[in-house]
Amino acid sequence: MTTAQNPACFIEFEQSIAEFELPQRFNYPFLYDPHPLCRKAAEQIQAHLENHDWEHNFGLSLEKEGSDARAFGKMFGVLLVQNDNNEVGFLSAFSGKLGEKSQVDIFVPSIYDRLKVDGHFKTEEVNISACNVELERLQKSEEYIYLTKQLKAVKKQAKEKQLQGRADVRDGKRNRRATRKKAIVELSDHAYQDLLNELAKESILSQFEYREQLRFWEREEQEAQDKFDAIHNRIIELKEERKRRSGQLQDFLFEQYNFLNAAGERRGVKAIFAETPLLKPPAGSGDCAAPKLLQYAFENGLKPLSMAEFWWGKSPNSEIRKHAHYYPSCRGKCFPILSHMLEGTEMEPDPTLLHSQTESQINVLHEDDHILVIEKPFNLLSVPGRNVMNSVQSRVRLKYPEITGPLIVHRLDMSTSGLMVLAKNQTAHKKLQAQFIQRTVRKRYSAVLEGIPQTTEGTIDLPLAGDYLNRPCQKVCREEGKAATTRWELASSISEKHKGRALIHFYPITGRTHQLRIHAAHQEGLNLPIVGDGLYGSRSDRLYLHADQLAFEHPITAQQMSFRSTPEFEADFTLPSD
Repeated sequence: MTTAQNPACFIEFEQSIAEFELPQRFNYPFLYDPHPLCRKAAEQIQAHLENHDWEHNFGLSLEKEGSDARAFGKMFGVLLVQNDNNEVGFLSAFSGKLGEKSQVDIFVPSIYDRLKVDGHFKTEEVNISACNVELERLQKSEEYIYLTKQLKAVKKQAKEKQLQGRADVRDGKRNRRATRKKAIVELSDHAYQDLLNELAKESILSQFEYREQLRFWEREEQEAQDKFDAIHNRIIELKEERKRRSGQLQDFLFEQYNFLNAAGERRGVKAIFAETPLLKPPAGSGDCAAPKLLQYAFENGLKPLSMAEFWWGKSPNSEIRKHAHYYPSCRGKCFPILSHMLEGTEMEPDPTLLHSQTESQINVLHEDDHILVIEKPFNLLSVPGRNVMNSVQSRVRLKYPEITGPLIVHRLDMSTSGLMVLAKNQTAHKKLQAQFIQRTVRKRYSAVLEGIPQTTEGTIDLPLAGDYLNRPCQKVCREEGKAATTRWELASSISEKHKGRALIHFYPITGRTHQLRIHAAHQEGLNLPIVGDGLYGSRSDRLYLHADQLAFEHPITAQQMSFRSTPEFEADFTLPSD
């Protein structure tokens, strides 16, 4: 599969590519449509994956997978490259490791092979593992458990005896005081003096016994503490050693990840992430497919032309990854690295910035002194972003400079079109916002799915949380996610044009970011991405999601307001008759 002058991981296309035009610029890695040659390369790699037995269990076969929780998919990437002789081929890589190996078969190697048996990383990993084994042995040993309980019991008993001793001393003192008070009246001076002498001896004896008891329990407690410390101090030492070794190993690992760009400039991963909000590299930075591919290309004098990444195998439980679907590079780990690696490379612009500059029309359906009801076009932000000012808010404020107050009451995703209600003053905003908070606003969305649901209606409950390593994506998270509930129903039969797709209606009970998109695409939801969802499915001419019904109480007049907006794509479906 390789030619003599090409590096080992250079892969030739199995079929002629003469009919294909080469890309003029490198694709934007974080939102793209795969170039036809990247698709051909990916298909060639996918055939290779299908026709070989791998140590890694991708979870594609029920017979092979069974109940094995270790079965999971992997992200693969292909990089279209050109050598000095203008020959075009491609490279391929996987993210992380495959079958407990960093370098497998035809795929490019890791930037640093941390799995090399006699390498420093593996050696130190063995030492850290030994610390963990010894820690676990000591912490779970019967002796340590017994001594922990014994020390706790002795401390408790010593405290109780101390308190009881104080009480006895206090009671004795009170009783002697009462005795003296009574005796001074009843006894002669001589007898009273004798009594005072006896009471003084009794007081001295009481104090002596109390101090002796304190010393006894101090010895008991110290003896229990010494026995406990004999093991516990070793546990502390092991924890400190583990922390020290782990820190040193992490620093060593960071030093191995130095990334090249087209100009031959190298930059370390720590320096790259020091300029980001994360400040330091997340675990696994540099082990994704994309940086591996570019590093190999630059090291071997290959010119990168275009890249694509696809998921192969079983979907994770939290993120949405469909088998053989293409996905953009992750932003948390890859964006800072690729920004350096692609510096100086002629690259296509961010498609979202291009879309944001289009002056698509905002239709006003209702206007009075207090509110506006509009139809937001797709690919327009609701509010200005970090790099994009063009939005519903900026456009409406420009058109209505007299508006006071926050204006935006609720939002639609940039890719989602449809109905929005806007407030023209503070009072209207406050009262509308209360309706959204109390969930009295009635909303409906129309969407086209990449398939047909198995039932005609249902409710989806999947808690959502932000994926901080892959913004703006969200993920299903039952530990820290916020409750998210969506009711849905099948809206139409399938038209000839959209055979194999379904038009459905969503009724969101909650309003989480990307809620409908995740509930549609997730394997525990409908398991069918919305057409055109470049984050959780496949890109198309647009995201086929439209807010088509909105009903609420007018914030000033209390009149019931109801609006309907028909999406253009609904015309492609035959709606059921009454």
